[in-house]
Amino acid sequence: MIRLEKRPQPSQAWSMATPLAAVLATMLFGGLLFGLLGTNPFLAIETIFWEPLFGEFAFYYRPQLLVKGAPLVLIAIGLSLGFRAGIWNIGAEGQYIIGSLTGAGVGLAFYPIEAWYIFPLMVIAGALGGWAWATIPAILKVRFGTNEILVSLMLVYVAEQFLASMSLGLLKNPEGFGFPGSRNLNEYASGNSWISQDIGMHWGVVAALIAVIFAYVLLNRHMLGFQIRLTGAAPRAARFSGVRPARLILMCLGISGALAGMAGLFEVAGPAGQVSIDFNVGYGFTAIIVAFLGRLHPVGILLAGGLMALTYIGGEIAQGQLGLPAAAIQVFQGMLLFFLLALDLLTNFRVAWRKPEVA
Repeated sequence: MIRLEKRPQPSQAWSMATPLAAVLATMLFGGLLFGLLGTNPFLAIETIFWEPLFGEFAFYYRPQLLVKGAPLVLIAIGLSLGFRAGIWNIGAEGQYIIGSLTGAGVGLAFYPIEAWYIFPLMVIAGALGGWAWATIPAILKVRFGTNEILVSLMLVYVAEQFLASMSLGLLKNPEGFGFPGSRNLNEYASGNSWISQDIGMHWGVVAALIAVIFAYVLLNRHMLGFQIRLTGAAPRAARFSGVRPARLILMCLGISGALAGMAGLFEVAGPAGQVSIDFNVGYGFTAIIVAFLGRLHPVGILLAGGLMALTYIGGEIAQGQLGLPAAAIQVFQGMLLFFLLALDLLTNFRVAWRKPEVA
C-alpha cells in the first residue's frame, strides 16, 4: 500500500526542490501536449526556453524579458505579502486595470501640457486606483465576513467593463477616427515611462526591483513582516500576541492593490502606450503562478518572474515559427502552477510503502 504520512516538520529540501521539479514536469508533459498537436516536442521546448536567450534574434528578445517580467514581479510581490498571512487576493488583474485607468486618466487630463511633475502624479494615481479597488474586498471581509477570494475575483469582471467603457467613452482619443482607445501616452514625454527602449528599461522595472528590496526588508527586519509571517504560520498565536486581523487584512490587500495598480500604470504609459479594450493580458492571474513558483520569497519571485517572462516570449516565438496555438501556450503556463501545487504536497507529507496487514 502507498500512503501519505504527515511529516513532523515541513521538508526544507522538498520546499527548495519543488519549483525545479515543477518546471521539469511542465517541460515533459508540455512536450507531450505539443507532440499531440503535431509539433516536434523537443523543438517546441527549445524554441520556448532557448530562442529568446541565445537564438539568432536574441538581441531583440532579451530586452523583452524586462518588459514582460517587471509587471509580473511587481504584482507578485504584493500578492505574496497577503498569501503569507493567509489573505487571498485573486483579483490583482482588476486592480491592474483600474490602476492603469486612473493613472492614464491623470496623464490625459493634462494633455497637451508637458511637465516633469505629471508622470509622478500618474504613478500616484495608479497606485491609489489599485489600492482603492483592493480595499473593496478588504472592507467587505472585515465588516461583513465575506470571502475575499470571490469578491476580488468578481471585481475583475467589473474592472474589465470599466476598461471597455473608458476605451469607448471618456478616455477615447477624439482624434482617433472613431477607433476605441486613448491617445498614445508615448507621444509626449510627460506620460512616457521609458528610460531606454533599446534595453527594455522603463520605470516599471525600477519599481519592481525596489519592491523586491522593500518586501525583503519588510519580511525580515520589520514588525509588520513578523506579524504577516506569524499570522500565516499560526493565526491563533498571532491573535494572542496582539495582531489585529482587520488591520492586517486592510494593509495586505491595500499594498497588493497599490503595487498591481502601479504595474498597470507603468504598462499603459510604456510598453502598451495607450488604454485599449484588450489592454489587460492576464498579468494579474499569471502573477499568482510567479508568487508560488518563487515560494513567496522576494528573491525567488524575481527569478520566477524572469522564468515566466521567458515562457511568454518563447511562447510567442513558438506561435509564429511553429504554428502552435495561443491556447496551448496558456495551458503550458497553467501546467506550471498545477505541478507546483501537486508536488508541493511532498513538502508536508512523505510517501510511505506499507504491506497490507493479514487478517
